[in-house]
Amino acid sequence: MGDPKTGDLFAPDASDPSRPEPFRGGAPTWKPGGSILVGTSGYSFPDWMGRFYPFGLKREDLLRYYAERFPVVEVNSTYYRIPPPRVMEQMERKTPAGFRFTVKAPQVLTHEQRLDPEAMAAFRDCLAPLADAAKLDGVLLQFPWSFRPAAQSWELLTGAQRELPGVPLTIEFRNRDWATRETFTRLRDSGLGYCVVDEPRLPGLMPPIVELTTPIAYVRFHGRNYQHWWSRDAGHDRYDYLYTEAELKEWAEKIETLARSAEKTYVFFNNCHAGQAARNAALMQELLLRE
Repeated sequence: MGDPKTGDLFAPDASDPSRPEPFRGGAPTWKPGGSILVGTSGYSFPDWMGRFYPFGLKREDLLRYYAERFPVVEVNSTYYRIPPPRVMEQMERKTPAGFRFTVKAPQVLTHEQRLDPEAMAAFRDCLAPLADAAKLDGVLLQFPWSFRPAAQSWELLTGAQRELPGVPLTIEFRNRDWATRETFTRLRDSGLGYCVVDEPRLPGLMPPIVELTTPIAYVRFHGRNYQHWWSRDAGHDRYDYLYTEAELKEWAEKIETLARSAEKTYVFFNNCHAGQAARNAALMQELLLRE
C-alpha cells in the first residue's frame, strides 16, 4: 500500500475502516522521558523483514514491534502523500505512552516550494491526532540541493511557520551555500530549528556542522555512499550504507555535547536500505547509554 518510490508501507492497515486496537506490545526497551531519542526515518520497509522484523510478523504489527525498541520515529511518507487523519490516529494508538513522532513536510512545500492552501490544510489535519495525543514533537522540512539562500527562500520558511502555528519546525539544508554564520543567526532569531546532517563529503553538499538554533537538537544520518549519491541508476541506492561503530562513536560525543544545551535531542537514521538504519540506531542507543 506504500509509495513505490520509497518502498515504505507507511500505514499497512490504512484501508481498514475499523478502529485500531490500543498498544499491546511488550515492555519497551527504552525509558520514557529521555533527553536523547534515537530512531529511524520511516519504519515499514519490505527489505527490513528478516533483518529487523522477524519473518511472519504481520504488517499491522510493525509499528508495535518498532515502538518496543525505539522511543521515536520520523514519519517520512508524508513527503509523498498527505494521509487522512485516521491513518495517523491508527499509528498513534499502536505506540505506548511516552513514544514520540516527528513528521516530514510534504514535497509541495519543500520541493515545489509552494504554500498551497489545500495541501497545508490537509497536512495540519493529518498532524492533529498526534498533537491531540501529545506525541507530536515537530515537523522536518528537508529541502533539495537546489534550494539556496535568497529572500524568497526565507519568505517560504516564515510562511511555513504561519501555516503550522505552534509546531516546532526543523530545517534540513542540502546545499553548502547555507553553511554560513548568517544562516544560523537567522534561524535562531526566527525560532527555526537546524538539522545537523551526516552525508557524503561531496562538493556542494552541506557539511556536518553541529549547531543548535532552538531548544530542540535534530541530527539525521544519511550514510556516506558517495559513489552513488548522484547516481541516476535505479539499481543503486544512495542510502545503502552501514556506519561502523567507530564512525558512530565520533558522533556519540557530538550528540552528548548537543544534548547538554538542548531540551530534547532527536537522532534519526535515514540509511534505510536493507534495515541498516535500524541496526545503526540500535548501536547508537547502546553507545549513548555507555556514555
